[in-house]
Amino acid sequence: MLFNIAIWIVTIVGGLAGLLSTLYLTVSLFVVLGQKIYRKIKFHASMYD
Repeated sequence: MLFNIAIWIVTIVGGLAGLLSTLYLTVSLFVVLGQKIYRKIKFHASMYD
């Protein structure tokens, strides 16, 4: 019984870690692209800087 609970806890923690890291990478990708597009429009800066 105790072993089964431990497996569930490890599974949930691992799943949450994967989910949160995926969400962070996805959101930060679009934030960086948005910043680059904003700088390109407002300041005529290169998108590669």
